[in-house]
Amino acid sequence: MAERDATRVWRARLRWRLSGAWQWPTFVVATVAGAVLLAELPFTGTGMGLVPAFLLAGFINLAVIAVVAPAAGALIRRRRPELPREIAADAAGAVGLVAVVGLLFAGGLAHRSSVTESRADFATAVATARRFLAHQGPQAYQDGLNRSNTWQPGPHLYRTCFPGAEERRNYCVLVDTANGVPTARPDPDQRPNATIAGPDNPGRGAP
Repeated sequence: MAERDATRVWRARLRWRLSGAWQWPTFVVATVAGAVLLAELPFTGTGMGLVPAFLLAGFINLAVIAVVAPAAGALIRRRRPELPREIAADAAGAVGLVAVVGLLFAGGLAHRSSVTESRADFATAVATARRFLAHQGPQAYQDGLNRSNTWQPGPHLYRTCFPGAEERRNYCVLVDTANGVPTARPDPDQRPNATIAGPDNPGRGAP
């Protein structure tokens, strides 16, 4: 009888262990899905690079596992005290990770129209700057027409720079899209955007 009872307990714990083994596989899938959502369907701003998005998604998911899962697992054990603590925490963590992906997706959908408008505004500013260079810019910078990068220092204000022969001297065009009809003018400051804004500034982008 003792051996049979021990076998029954072992089988029960094995079933619990298998049912609670979803947390870390879910973590991997949720981190990848969260990174894609943060990069392509952000709930704020206009998105970020895939690597920063992956790091942010991983940090959020680790916080869920470290903080939310143990607390939620304790609540589960109040209703099912026969569950081992780690199994309850694993199950709560898996559910929490799926919930985070759902929240990111819902937030991204709610913010989608704003992102679309911002990206369209950005594209308009870049196209305007390139036309300005092509028609009014110095010949020395024409070769850099398709090697531009753009920084957004303010709402509806964009600074697109075109490289030339000198690394530290660009031809930069300021474009204002606030009034619906974009206006462009050359910036007398020829420093590259990387010098002014910093190479990792989230407001910079290369079209």
